[in-house]
Amino acid sequence: MGKKGRGLNAGKRIKERRKKFRWLNKWYKKRMLKLKEKSDPLKGSPQAKAIVLEKVQLEAKQPNSAMRKAVKVQLIKNGRQITAFVPGYNAIKMINEHDEVIVECIGGAMGGSKGDIPCVRWQVIKVNDQSLNALIRGKIEKGRR
Repeated sequence: MGKKGRGLNAGKRIKERRKKFRWLNKWYKKRMLKLKEKSDPLKGSPQAKAIVLEKVQLEAKQPNSAMRKAVKVQLIKNGRQITAFVPGYNAIKMINEHDEVIVECIGGAMGGSKGDIPCVRWQVIKVNDQSLNALIRGKIEKGRR
């Protein structure tokens, strides 16, 4: 099967050939074999509920030298543990252990981490069914669970 068919009835062969070579494209392969869903703790869903296990501080990558606030959480749907970034000034104070939070993808390049936060691919958006953003701004107060 060296050469590409160019005759009148070569359509089928060209189609098969194209199908074969598509598997060399890593994005096609990843999509077809559903590798994202298999490896992703959220199993392909955009958001997930989790329980806070502990608060942690992560050192930012060079050349920055900040302590980024994050929480270790356990997903309710499958029990997997992940680290989620807590965005916003003093936002970590709004979160306590055993709180129920909702995490989402942080939106880094190719589904990876964003900016200078190493190995963290998720962020907290809600705490006890209340928006973290509204809590920080003082629009609402934290509910009692």
